[in-house]
Amino acid sequence: MYRTKTNGELRLANVGEVVTLAGWVQRTRKMGGMTFVDLRDRYGITQIVFNNEVDAAERSSKNANIPTGDIEIIANKLNILSESITPPFTIEDNTDGGDDLRMKYRYLDLRRNAVRRNLELRHDMAILIRNYLDDKGFLEVETPILIGSTPEGARDFIVPSRMNPGQFYALPQSPQTLKQLLMVAGFDRYFQIAKCFRDEDLRADRQPEFTQIDCEMSFVDQEDVIEVFEGLARHLFKKVRNVDLPEKLDQMTWHDAMRLYGSDKPDRRFGMTFVEVDDVLKGTGTFPVFNEANYIGAICAPGCADYTRKQLDGLVDFVKRPQVGAKGLVYVKFNSDGTVKSSIDKFYEPAVWQQLKEKMGANDGDLVLIMSGDNANKTRVQLCSLRLEMGERLGLRDKNKFECLWIVDFPLFEWSDEEQRLMATHHPFTMPNPDDIPLLDEHPERVRAKAYDFVCNGIEVGGGSLRIHDGKLQAKMFDILGFTPERAMAQFGFLINAFKYGAPPHAGLAFGFDRFVSIMAGLDSIRDCIAFPKNNSGRDVMLDAPSPVDQSQLDELYIDVDRERLKAENKI
Repeated sequence: MYRTKTNGELRLANVGEVVTLAGWVQRTRKMGGMTFVDLRDRYGITQIVFNNEVDAAERSSKNANIPTGDIEIIANKLNILSESITPPFTIEDNTDGGDDLRMKYRYLDLRRNAVRRNLELRHDMAILIRNYLDDKGFLEVETPILIGSTPEGARDFIVPSRMNPGQFYALPQSPQTLKQLLMVAGFDRYFQIAKCFRDEDLRADRQPEFTQIDCEMSFVDQEDVIEVFEGLARHLFKKVRNVDLPEKLDQMTWHDAMRLYGSDKPDRRFGMTFVEVDDVLKGTGTFPVFNEANYIGAICAPGCADYTRKQLDGLVDFVKRPQVGAKGLVYVKFNSDGTVKSSIDKFYEPAVWQQLKEKMGANDGDLVLIMSGDNANKTRVQLCSLRLEMGERLGLRDKNKFECLWIVDFPLFEWSDEEQRLMATHHPFTMPNPDDIPLLDEHPERVRAKAYDFVCNGIEVGGGSLRIHDGKLQAKMFDILGFTPERAMAQFGFLINAFKYGAPPHAGLAFGFDRFVSIMAGLDSIRDCIAFPKNNSGRDVMLDAPSPVDQSQLDELYIDVDRERLKAENKI
């Protein structure tokens, strides 16, 4: 055997044993006639000493910072298994390698304890998930990766078929329709830790390929699904972080989430909820921006009345960033000495500030920040960005604190400016709230969905819905979304036909596995809990993918690349 022990398991109880170790050299140190070598594998580090003629008392070099620090190995034989050049960055927790360099040499980056622990956590969570769902009677079923394209929603990755020239597979954005077919087939509790793919712009919590904890259940209603998967979340938090979630998580409607937080994934680790102050500031002074606004909302930042002009100007610059898109920001400082200072003092009498103070529940020493606009929801989203920024600045977004809740009663449809039509907020198979079905013909924009999202610390960890299982209702849904019967049959005929054979009432949910692991690990990005992630341009810089392919491969697939257009658009 190459080793009889790992580099993380030897302790004082092993003193006197003859062992064989294997691993990578972390560092070497020469001290007089002795050489110390730290040998590393994924289990830990063990110190090896060469030159056993030196007195043991002189040789001792204990390290209390590692589990094996009380012992050392006196070497009697060294065998070099493989030579290594000097790595391009230090293999340390606090490495000197930047993101791009570490992604290029990801196989070296994975040797670092910080990254290795994330993948071990991912493994542990996968085991916990499988055991929990197995105990609840779920059956793990693998669904295909090569499927047909269903371009409603995010963009598909398409795959050309050599055996069927001019035709294409798609990589699944989720196993949505396939797991519904499993319900028709009688597999009443399905799950899968599934690979999914979406061709969309990337953010810290997005990758072109990602993993879902994908589930579906038959003969259930919304509360049944919430109960099972709230239980899964509670189980994971307890086992992984020793955190006890409440016995019953809060449920908040989408409308309340937008009204109070400007987000359908509110971060409730801190307060600063929105207060509408139209009645205080609209028409009570001469400030035209407020008098002409359809919405005026404010947050109260506790203890921030001592903000300097430079800090306040920094907040104004923040909300004017393109990512936020606001035109400006108004502040009111309720100073500790009882005085009031505002950026729009000259437009209002002092009595108005007192009314504002009472409406906001503000105290002396607090800072009130106000934003307004023509579109209420758009302004709330902008105010949300400001609220989160203030939460960061005040250190209120503690990664070791977890606030989870369900968001329910989403709108069934949302308007797309790009498409100039109603789109499904989630997907075309979501069940309308039965109370709202009469609104489908005249006011579909007012219909609520039987949908639910699981939110933790301002992150949408997962979501799901009750599914339409009635063919007539599904046909109406397609009609509202602008599908002709022919197009609906062409794209979803397999599902429509399956429903003719008796589809049970069913519902499901999918947790983002990568996101769940990153929350448990306290990461800002999901990349470090994925073994080989893509960068923010969707590239694998280690494999140099995507990349051109040989012309012979394109010829086999009957594909021509429009290189003139690529040049014209500066794509090559």
